[in-house]
Amino acid sequence: MSQGQPRYAAHVLSVLVLAGVSLAVWAAWLGWDQRRDVHPDGSTTGPYEAWQVIGLVLTLLLPVCWAASRHYVAGAVLGTTAGLTLAAYADWSDDASGLFVIGVGLVMIGSLVTTAVVSAVVAAMK
Repeated sequence: MSQGQPRYAAHVLSVLVLAGVSLAVWAAWLGWDQRRDVHPDGSTTGPYEAWQVIGLVLTLLLPVCWAASRHYVAGAVLGTTAGLTLAAYADWSDDASGLFVIGVGLVMIGSLVTTAVVSAVVAAMK
């Protein structure tokens, strides 16, 4: 077995683990809240509150930084992006208008850019 195969397997594993962690964290912070809040004036907000999204981001910061500090940048970026994109798709795909695809795309782009920047900074510091 060559020296590169275990390293390649570790990178693939990091992508899979980060994707799984992202799915689980989405479910913990956002998956349970599916109702919109109706205000007295008839307007609606939600279903998520700002503290839930902030909690999701802060919780994911730890595994992303951990992976990036061990130079598993692909795992940190691709795994987290894939997990969040899949979770958003599964959570929002029952929208009859079809506009959920725009939201899923924004989640994908936002998580890709954010995790790439965080991972680059963390990897450069090590």
